[in-house]
Amino acid sequence: MIAFSVAMSLRYGPRALDAVVTPLAVVLVAATVAAIRLDPPGVQRQPIADGPVGASRTVTIVLESDRSVPVTIRDAAGDGVAVVDEGGSGTGRDAFFTETALESGETRVEYELSLLERGVHEVGPLSVIVQDTFGLVARRFEYGAGDGTRGRVNVYPRPISLRGDGVREFRALVESAGGAPGVATSQADRDEFDHLREYRRGDSLRDVHWKSAAKRPDDELVVTEYATPTHDDAVTIAVDFEHGSADELATAAASVIEYLLESELRVGLQLGADSDRCYQPDAGREHRLTLLRSLSVLEADDRSHRPPETDANADADVLVVADDEGTRVVVDGRTIPFQRLVDIDDVQRSTLRSAGGTDTIVEGIRSRSGSGVVG
Repeated sequence: MIAFSVAMSLRYGPRALDAVVTPLAVVLVAATVAAIRLDPPGVQRQPIADGPVGASRTVTIVLESDRSVPVTIRDAAGDGVAVVDEGGSGTGRDAFFTETALESGETRVEYELSLLERGVHEVGPLSVIVQDTFGLVARRFEYGAGDGTRGRVNVYPRPISLRGDGVREFRALVESAGGAPGVATSQADRDEFDHLREYRRGDSLRDVHWKSAAKRPDDELVVTEYATPTHDDAVTIAVDFEHGSADELATAAASVIEYLLESELRVGLQLGADSDRCYQPDAGREHRLTLLRSLSVLEADDRSHRPPETDANADADVLVVADDEGTRVVVDGRTIPFQRLVDIDDVQRSTLRSAGGTDTIVEGIRSRSGSGVVG
C-alpha cells in the first residue's frame, strides 16, 4: 500500500497521495477503535475425562461472542501431555493452534490430547487473538492466570493383564489368606451342605449347583448354601517403594487391583497412614476409577518404611513393593516377583501406548525382578 501511494504521488502529485492515504487512515482509525471496543470472548472449558497412560482424550473449549469475528486460538499443553499431531507423526505438539471464525453466540473448538505420563496435568493457558473486520488490527486476550479456565486431566497407570506363570500361585495365596468369594476354611467345610436357594446377583458361579439347575424347567440357577460361612470377599492392598520406583509401583498396583476386581473381589487400598489416602474395600466401575486415580499422584513422600509391626501395611492382605531389588507382590509373608505375574509382551505393548513415557517399567521388570516364590 505504501509503495502504491508513493507511485501515485510521483505520477499524479500530492493530491493523489491524499486521496489514497486519507481513506486508509480513516479505515485504520476505525479498525483500531473497533478493536479497542471488542469485549473478550467468553471461554468455558469442558472437563477432560481421566484416562490411562497412552490414551488420548478430547479437549473441548466453548467460546462465546456477541458478533462474528476472525480469531487465532492457541492452547498450551502442560508437562506429561501433548497435542495429537494431525499429520499422524505421533510425536505430539506442545500447543494447539487454529485460525477460525467465531460466530455470534457459541463456537465449539475441539482437539485431541495424548496422555503421556502418570500424574495430574494442566492444559493451558489459552490465548485468543481477535481481529477487526478489515483484518488490520488484532487484539490478544489471555486466559488461565487464576481465572479458572485452565483444564486438568488425571492420568493414571495403565493396568497390565496378569497372565504370567505366577498368577495361579498368587491366586492361591490370596485365597488362603481369606480374600476370595466362596472360599471356606477348608474343603471339608465346603462339603457341609445346608440347602439350595435361587441365584442372586453377586453370587459366585463356583457355588452354582449345575445339576439341579439343569433339571429346573425355568432354567433358573440355584446356589448351594453351606453350613459354615465362607470367607469375606474383601482384599486390602498396601504399597511400599523407594525414590525412583513410583511409576513401576503404580503400574504393578494398578495391575493387581484390576485382576482382583475382575475376580469379583472387593478391593481396598492403603496409601500411607493418612485416612484420606485409605480406601475401604468396594467394587464396581466408579470404585475402580477411584483407586486408579489415587495411583496417578503416588510419589516418594507417600512411601513408608516403618517396621512391619508398627506399619499400617501390616494390616493389608496384599503388599506391592518396588525398590532396588525389583517390583514384587507379598501375600501372607510370601513373595512373588511381579515379572512372574505378567507376560512381558503385554508390558511392552502397554509401554508402546505411552509413547516412551514408561520405558523404565519394562527394564525394571526385566532386570531387577527375580523368578520363583520366596518364602
